[in-house]
Amino acid sequence: MAKVKDNIFLSGLSGSLGNLVIRHMADGSTRVCKKPNFSNRKFSQGQKDHQSRFQLGAEYAREAAKKQPIYSELAKGTTKNAYNWALSDWFKPPVIQRIEKKEGKIRVRAIDNVMVTKVRVRILDAEGMVLEVGEASQVGSNWWEYVSDTEGMIEATTWDLAGNEVKSVL
Repeated sequence: MAKVKDNIFLSGLSGSLGNLVIRHMADGSTRVCKKPNFSNRKFSQGQKDHQSRFQLGAEYAREAAKKQPIYSELAKGTTKNAYNWALSDWFKPPVIQRIEKKEGKIRVRAIDNVMVTKVRVRILDAEGMVLEVGEASQVGSNWWEYVSDTEGMIEATTWDLAGNEVKSVL
């Protein structure tokens, strides 16, 4: 690998040239090296699974970046574009931070890197049978509320714009 400084012939040149690769580094230097050979590369099953998952995420992001204006809004003034935000949303599910029950109200605090779109509350008996199900209403930027006097175990499920789903039980 060769380091190049202030060379007028390579200024602005990057990419591959024959069997060489020309790279511009963050420190301003330019590096010239032999083109890497990946012909014998073997991917592990975990790597193949991740590549498949990334492919699905990329398909979602291409469509969502065009159809969901929130991704464009989030991209304004940043180095990310709408596609980056959509892909990030696809890979990052929402998080249920807290579930609390007070005075006939069940409150769920749920966050996401883009937005939580829906929260469903289920109340279960000791055997896990469903006593009541309903959609919570958003009452703050991250708080959702469901009104119920039914006693039992509380299960909250949240969804984000990308369709990721997370469950938590109180």
